[in-house]
Amino acid sequence: MGIVVRKSFPLASETTFPRGASDIRRPKVGRRPLFVLLWVPWAGWERRLSSVLEHPLLLPLATAARPRGRQKPALGARRQARGGLPRAPPRGPPPPQMCPDSAAGRPRARGKPNICSQLSRRAQGFFTSDAGMVQRTNLGILRKLVCQKSTKFKNVWTTHSKSPIAYERGRIYFDNYRCCVSRGSRWHLMKMKNSKGVIHISQNGQQAINSMEFLKKSDHLLSFFFSVAAEPRKRYEMPKCSKSEKIEDALLWECPVGDILPSPSDYRSSLIALTAHNWLLRISANNGEILEKVYLASYCKFRYLNWDTPQEVIVVKSAQSKATALARQAGIQPSVLLYFAVFRVIPLSLIGMLEINKKIFGNGVTDATISHGMLIVMHNSGLIRLYSFQAITEQFMQQKLDLGRACRWGGTSGTVGESPFGIPCNIKITDTPPLLFEVSSLENTFQIGGYPWHYIITPNKKKQKGIFHICALKDHSLAKNGIQEMNCCSLESDWIYFHPDASGRIIHVGPNQVKILKLKEIENNKTQHQVAEDFVIVADREEKTKSLLTVTASGRVVKKRFNLLDDDPEQETFKIVDYEDELDLLSVVAVTQLDTEGKAHLDFHCNEHGTLLKSIPLVESWDVTYSHEVYFDRDLVLHIEQKPNRVFSCYVYQMVCDAVEEDENMSSC
Repeated sequence: MGIVVRKSFPLASETTFPRGASDIRRPKVGRRPLFVLLWVPWAGWERRLSSVLEHPLLLPLATAARPRGRQKPALGARRQARGGLPRAPPRGPPPPQMCPDSAAGRPRARGKPNICSQLSRRAQGFFTSDAGMVQRTNLGILRKLVCQKSTKFKNVWTTHSKSPIAYERGRIYFDNYRCCVSRGSRWHLMKMKNSKGVIHISQNGQQAINSMEFLKKSDHLLSFFFSVAAEPRKRYEMPKCSKSEKIEDALLWECPVGDILPSPSDYRSSLIALTAHNWLLRISANNGEILEKVYLASYCKFRYLNWDTPQEVIVVKSAQSKATALARQAGIQPSVLLYFAVFRVIPLSLIGMLEINKKIFGNGVTDATISHGMLIVMHNSGLIRLYSFQAITEQFMQQKLDLGRACRWGGTSGTVGESPFGIPCNIKITDTPPLLFEVSSLENTFQIGGYPWHYIITPNKKKQKGIFHICALKDHSLAKNGIQEMNCCSLESDWIYFHPDASGRIIHVGPNQVKILKLKEIENNKTQHQVAEDFVIVADREEKTKSLLTVTASGRVVKKRFNLLDDDPEQETFKIVDYEDELDLLSVVAVTQLDTEGKAHLDFHCNEHGTLLKSIPLVESWDVTYSHEVYFDRDLVLHIEQKPNRVFSCYVYQMVCDAVEEDENMSSC
């Protein structure tokens, strides 16, 4: 816990800037002061704050704020400096500065400013006004704070529930998405006026007064922001409902940047929710208010939600149709396997309702999904077929339907999207659509990614389980070194997937190592690519062998040696690998069984080189037989655990800074 100090300096009465600063947009004098933000540990903050005000980092700012040609005043007498403009920042990287506490007196390396200097440069307008650049700069600062040694992650909240717990972008959902809890970092604002030296804390109506002699002598306005690692707070809770009205699945939709939307409510983040009685709801993510509702249908049971195009097109999938008891006795199977309802999110509009019919796709159809504009159909033989959903819509749509409009269908009339009429099935495929792609894989495992496009499958033989083939999408040719096998002996199989950072790389995870692979062109043959190893993350374990002694009838001792399994609980084993896209970090959960309980730690690795940057121990025990989910989101770590008898536990960790170590780091800046 600590304080962020905002130190402001008075500006002069001139409204023009010297040459050389014309490329930097600056406000007129008096509208925005020159300031710098510094982190001060909360413990003993009065003493630490006075030392921060005398910090060498502030001296250049004080020099820039005084009129030119005047002798440099002492820090305590800086209130006498009136008028003058801050000097324009020099172009290019700042000159190397000497570290005050450095024994060798070596200058800092160019291009690697510390966090304090980055904050001061941002305050002076060194960075472009482009919103994306500012965001990247802020996230770069946060990454350094997360990975520095003095930063800890504290378990601030633990809760248990009888219903599943879900997490999405800073929000924790309980009671089937009807109760929302937001992340718990609080930022308190404290303002001080120089005339009385009074501190006002504007948070929850609290007030505190504290007089400090050095602040009475200062003529500058000081603002303090201090963060407190606190437990999450309840954002909203929707009214209780019956079991038939519970939310089955949900997705979080966020407002697109730069788009003009038809309704003011469309600019809010929304939760797209599917209820057990086939209603599709758009719920405000801030207060739980129902903004829109659409009744889907009564002829099937809808159960799943997923994105076709992320944040643009949503797909509602039904459960698979089952024959009635009488139909099963008669040997009659339903021809329709399942239904899809496809919507554009904002404004919420219907694209169409589609059925998957076994008479068209074959009796061997076992499942289907819609993703990235493609209808993907899976067969029990391991066959996977891809079709264009847009082509199917254009060819087989019987009638265009609009939500809220009157419609006559099959002899009945009603309003589309309202109960009991719902949405008729207006896309009925009467002939096999044009085939885009076909491949066979064990257990229908199939992934597309990389650059250029490649796909990953497992050969459709049981003996080939755990062996992955990486092939080119355009001609099905196997990439050089495209057969990947972990060669591990474990109870749980390894897994592989394309890296979510859009770099075209591949992540292959085994019990004791994580391989990051990349696709690159073969020399003298640009049409073919090879799979090369980028870097490997290896578990911290020792080679151990156990000996088993047996005694024969003659009394001879026979010693047998055998190796442990690669995922033996007594050795460090990788369980979860994820990617934090905003901080560009790989997060790896490693678990080791110690005595009667397992202990886990979350490691942060550089996404580019695989270097271990930080390790966070999880205080709760880790049972490898339970189901676990771990989320790393900026300065928050969330662990969700499912225990027997449908007991769900949630452990929340918040980033905090150690006061003593932070003070030492501050003095060495």
